[in-house]
Amino acid sequence: MKTRDDMKRPDEKLTRNQALVFDCLSGSEAPISAYTILDRLRDQGFKAPLQVYRALEKLTEAGLVHRLESLNAYVACAHPHQDCSHHGMTAFAICEGCGAVIEFHAHDIEEALGRLARSKGFRPGAMTVEMRGLCAACASGEA
Repeated sequence: MKTRDDMKRPDEKLTRNQALVFDCLSGSEAPISAYTILDRLRDQGFKAPLQVYRALEKLTEAGLVHRLESLNAYVACAHPHQDCSHHGMTAFAICEGCGAVIEFHAHDIEEALGRLARSKGFRPGAMTVEMRGLCAACASGEA
């Protein structure tokens, strides 16, 4: 399990709520929703969804957390010592068997999608790709 100290960028200062939310996400094996985070942190004094959403917003801006749109859930960044905003496209492979998420960056795919978008007169901004399938363990029946 990753800890905040392992994952946090050295220059990043987190509030108490941000640190608790980040620890909750980094300790999870699968993406979790804001309401699940709230339920897990009630004993830590969290009372309202707004507390979670504010922390998630700042953590996302800092590149420490990603939102998976298709799941309406969040994951801790796989490499928060690097700034994801400089990677351009972030891609996620989401296992339909166990819920595991693999984060990666593929510059060749990003460039190809950018060229395709520009050829249609579209100016691309941030790119996020979510693909579904089975992880190696689930595909082999080990999970």
